Amino acid sequence: MKLLTSIGPNPRTVRMFLLEKGISLPSVEIDLMGAENRRPPYTDRNPAGQLPALELDDGRVLAETVAICEYLEELHPRPALIGATPEERAETRMWLRRVELGITEHLYNAFRYSVGIELFRPRMRVVPEAVDGLKGIVADKLAWLDGLLAGKQWICGDRFTIADIVLFAALDFGRTVGLPFDENLANVSAWFARVGARPSAQAG
Repeated sequence: MKLLTSIGPNPRTVRMFLLEKGISLPSVEIDLMGAENRRPPYTDRNPAGQLPALELDDGRVLAETVAICEYLEELHPRPALIGATPEERAETRMWLRRVELGITEHLYNAFRYSVGIELFRPRMRVVPEAVDGLKGIVADKLAWLDGLLAGKQWICGDRFTIADIVLFAALDFGRTVGLPFDENLANVSAWFARVGARPSAQAG
């Protein structure tokens, strides 16, 4: 297997996941800014053109960040970053769904439609008039999460999971592109600092 990777929060999510698992994979850097992922031969293997992707030993390519992490967890179940029991896995997936649908996808679209609009305009439909609303949704959902993080170390309580990795990678990316989260959210800020102190976050 080898990891097809690049800059950006989604490739970082998989790198952090690998580091937390203690898995080492060979990797190939794809030129995201040069749109190498948007043309052959990359799109011959991954028609959606996303990064990262995981090339299997038989030549098949898995894309979608969470699908890659799910596959790696099945191959390497310990330490469990999705869950060791059906209940833990369901709880993690519940929170991952809330994080992605409520926060990270809106943050990424706010970037695509504002700061990154010239990069994304040739690649997809951009909706600049939606930016303020998208930012507002992110702020609302983070405020909601802030209340729920009271007394908890991680999103799933005492279990560090893929939900923490996905949200951290997105919020850290947002800070670098002019879309920071409200640091007055005390619980979110403390959680963010805890994740950021992990070796996987510092190396990933």
